[in-house]
Amino acid sequence: MKKKDSPIKAYKNLDFLNSSDARTLRILSEYLEPLNRLNKLKINNTVLFFGATMADPNEKGSPLEKYYWEAEDLAYDLAKWAIKLKPGGKNFVICTGGGPGIMEAANRGAARADGKSIGMNISIPTQQQFLNPFVSPELSFEFHYFFMRKFWLIYMAKAVIAFPGGYGTLDEVFEVLTLIQTNKINRDHIVILLYGEEYWRKIINFEALLKYKSIAPEDLKLFSYCSNPKEAFSFLKEKLIKHLI
Repeated sequence: MKKKDSPIKAYKNLDFLNSSDARTLRILSEYLEPLNRLNKLKINNTVLFFGATMADPNEKGSPLEKYYWEAEDLAYDLAKWAIKLKPGGKNFVICTGGGPGIMEAANRGAARADGKSIGMNISIPTQQQFLNPFVSPELSFEFHYFFMRKFWLIYMAKAVIAFPGGYGTLDEVFEVLTLIQTNKINRDHIVILLYGEEYWRKIINFEALLKYKSIAPEDLKLFSYCSNPKEAFSFLKEKLIKHLI
């Protein structure tokens, strides 16, 4: 007698797992799997780099080219410094969104210092964003949900360095500032550095927000400016050391 095929177990049923009814499970997976992996690899905290995907190191004369190499230099200095700290686990690990441009530059700098770095990539229906080749393979992540990716980018960050960028960078910067402004993130637990003061002052008139009373005077103290890799490194090193585990 021919044996009947066994029914598919629920956790192996791809039709179900990809359905709207299983969305909660997919969201939960994008929380639990990174948590499990980061814990196993003893990642205590991170330094997060934001910036333009369009910063191309080969596009000579581009206004973004210099920021690519300055991000690479800063990430190199931070990673080299962090490796020597010898803490219980890995502190101040370079983290990016995993894509090209400034993200690639930061991962590249960490790799040049022989450090591990994180890449938290996102799948986008309208355009494919490939993970850059400098992310450590064991710390490579691919997210479906933007909000889960944002959670993991920010959750472990002790510093956020925002290089010049477009809509995505602006979205991320303002989200972090809002979380600090509303005390969802303790302002003593994270440093926000807007890198490229000339760019940021042209793109966002924070003083005008204050003039129109859209923000409070203390909100201008939530971030700092810097425009030189060595100065940024010195500033960040002084701020970060208190978080050493």
